[in-house]
This record gives sequence, C-alpha cells and structure tokens, in this order.
Amino acid sequence: MSSPGTALVTGATAGIGLEFAHQLARRGHDLVLVARDVERLEKVAAELRATGVEVEVLAADLADRDELAAVELRLADPDRPVELLVNNAGFGLKGRFLDNDVDAEQAMLDVLVTAVMRLSHAALRAQAARGRGGVVNVSSVAAFLPRGTYSAAKAWVNQFGRWAAAEYRAAGVTVTTLCPGFTTTEFHQRMGVRRGSGFLWLEPEHVVAKALADFDRGVVISVPGAQYRVITTATRLLPSRALQAFQSMGRR
Repeated sequence: MSSPGTALVTGATAGIGLEFAHQLARRGHDLVLVARDVERLEKVAAELRATGVEVEVLAADLADRDELAAVELRLADPDRPVELLVNNAGFGLKGRFLDNDVDAEQAMLDVLVTAVMRLSHAALRAQAARGRGGVVNVSSVAAFLPRGTYSAAKAWVNQFGRWAAAEYRAAGVTVTTLCPGFTTTEFHQRMGVRRGSGFLWLEPEHVVAKALADFDRGVVISVPGAQYRVITTATRLLPSRALQAFQSMGRR
C-alpha cells in the first residue's frame, strides 16, 4: 500500500491539532508539525516518530509575517510535496472588542484569517498543479453566530472554504472546513475562561475522526456532533437576538 503522503498541521502541539497529528500518523502520513513552542514540538515529534512515521518540526508564530513565510515556502516546495494541509492554529480573546487591545485583535485576525489564506494559497497552488491534495481548515460553530471578531474571522474561513471546495474540486483537490463546537482542549484555558462540561462538550478524538471521515467523502462543511448540527441548522431560522444568547458561553 502506497504512503498517503505528507501532512502539515499548524497548532500541532495541543488540542485538535495534536489529535490531527496522531490520527494522521495512524493513517501513515509523514508529518510537518508547526507551532510556536519548540520544546513541545520536539516532544510531540518524538512520540510520533516512535510510531514509524517521518516527522519534521517547523517552529513559527503565524502572527509574524516572516515566520509565516517560512511555512508558506515549505508548502510550496516541489521537491517535498505536502498532500494535506490542516490549518488548525488559532486562539480567542476573553474580552469584548473594545475591552481588548487592538494589537491583540490584529494578532488574532492574522492567525485566524491571514495565515489561513496565505497557507491555503501556497498549498492549493502546489496541489492543483499536481492534480491532487487537500486542505482542512478548522473553523468553528461560532462562525454561524453573532459573537464578535472571533466569529467574524471564522465566518470568513467558512465562506473561503465553500468557495475553494467548489473552485478546486475539478483540479483533484479536496477542501473541507471543520466547524467544531465546544471541545475539551487547552483553548479555553489559554483564554482564561473556565472550561465547561455537559452535552455540548466534544472530545477532540471524535472531532478529528469526523473531520477526516468527511474529508474522505468530500464533505465541504463538517460539523461534529448531532447537537451542533441542530444548532447550525437553527441559526438559519432564529432571529439574531436569540442567537446572541450564546454570548455568555465559551468559544469553540
């Protein structure tokens, strides 16, 4: 059986990104892991190499345009093709828009939108030229809700993903946008928000397994969890005031 090729995962040292790395390794993918923390990158890489796959680490802060450019170059390298890009890196801000420093808002926009756009551009160009490949962009159920700049950024990811999926399907490239709801990761801890529990909370193993199964089937928008499929359907029917009730809850 031939190798499925190399997958590059951003935000690969924790949460959904780490789970993507493990599940892709089990599928036989060699990996390029991207994150800011070199020590954590090396630790994860060592664990994954023990499973028999090749692992490359690339330390980069995707809010830094020079460091982002290094990841773009890796994706564009014709001698080391990347068959699958997983744009997972991201973070949220605890405060409301006017309570946040504008530079923090800019950094979030840079990671959630600019990095997704630029890395997708590099990957899609190379993949379309080869006639095969794929991109999984990690968005959020928040994209369907009026929840400030985080939601606005994720809404961009959804719209971009819908367009790219249609645009590059004929070129042999699959684009899937993953929209998880609340997931038991470090995401909320890094925001300084207490992580909740209950039926709305998903495990990263389920989120990633659903995403990869949907990617295999060419699904454009992947929403793990029946509860979230109900919620995202309801957003097309409910008035905005009702949707704003989600403002008091956690993110992603």
